[in-house]
Amino acid sequence: MLTIVVPVRNESENLRGVFSYFNDNLQKVNFEVIFINDFSSDNTLKKIEELNQEYKNFKVFDNKRKGLGGAISLGIEKARGDYVAIMMADQSDDINDLIEYHKLIQSEEYDAILGSRFLKNSKIIDYPIQKLVLNRIFNKFVSLIFWNKYNDYTNAFKIYKRKALLEIMPLISETFNIFLEIPLKIISRNYKYKVVPINWMGRKKGESKFRIKELRSKYLFTLIYCFIEKNLLNLKK
Repeated sequence: MLTIVVPVRNESENLRGVFSYFNDNLQKVNFEVIFINDFSSDNTLKKIEELNQEYKNFKVFDNKRKGLGGAISLGIEKARGDYVAIMMADQSDDINDLIEYHKLIQSEEYDAILGSRFLKNSKIIDYPIQKLVLNRIFNKFVSLIFWNKYNDYTNAFKIYKRKALLEIMPLISETFNIFLEIPLKIISRNYKYKVVPINWMGRKKGESKFRIKELRSKYLFTLIYCFIEKNLLNLKK
């Protein structure tokens, strides 16, 4: 089974589209979607519970530890699938890439498929220029620090074997930096992974929760933590 973990905070206006986004396109996939309600102050939780009456394979849990780190950790714990994909509720990711992720991780026995929006065959639409420039600088810096050619660590949309995710836990990051921590641990611990091009489109509804100024120190903390962990692991070899 494929488990799709979707953290949500104040996403009520997007939810019907999110339900149909998965339900209409994954007819040939045995899947479940786990929403983690991250302390929403609107009617997100109520809306999901209403939609759950119309759709199968969808669940919702309230986050226990506020922030994306807690939401993703809870989603992994609650997952029933052998494979766990992490996606956001803004529908910025291509559902066809998810289907391809699922095929690859099953057929070739990878522990993770790490998508990149910045490869030759990738396609990006409506990415804010300031965020794009900062993204490329930071990801390049991470690649240099970790001596790895992967170039899109910070994007949430990836797929993992649940077994591998459980092995790298606990996850310490509190917010968006969780999406840096997970692939860095997968790469540093020598899990088997494959990098593939993916597409991305800017959200059409709702407001992004990503705040660059607020998150700089958190990304730096995760980077230092993972770098120290990597070197400690190397010393033990």
